[in-house]
Amino acid sequence: MKLCRNATVARLIRVDDTCLFHPRSRHCAWRSPPALIIMEYDALKTLHSSLPPFAPHIPVGVLPVLALVLLSTTFVLAFYFSTLPKSTIPAKEVAVASTASVLGGFGVVALFCTAGVYV
Repeated sequence: MKLCRNATVARLIRVDDTCLFHPRSRHCAWRSPPALIIMEYDALKTLHSSLPPFAPHIPVGVLPVLALVLLSTTFVLAFYFSTLPKSTIPAKEVAVASTASVLGGFGVVALFCTAGVYV
């Protein structure tokens, strides 16, 4: 077995002398597998079962309220942005628009997670 430098660490590639990633060329630098640490399935299964389950940083019950607050603030800032007078240096407009955009992005993610679409 030989390992192509373009392969990921987890994949060993059995080839004659052509790389599976570059089947038409023979330019890949081959290395021998001793540098690669290979874990057996049982070891990976034991490691997986010993890890703690995933726990979100933000409780799931808070997500609907968080989504409502963030999206409401986004709509208020968008309305405020539309009422701002035009200026030659739009620093205030950029600040309001950027804040509304960031809050809207986080609000949409919170809304999706509330609906069960974990993005």
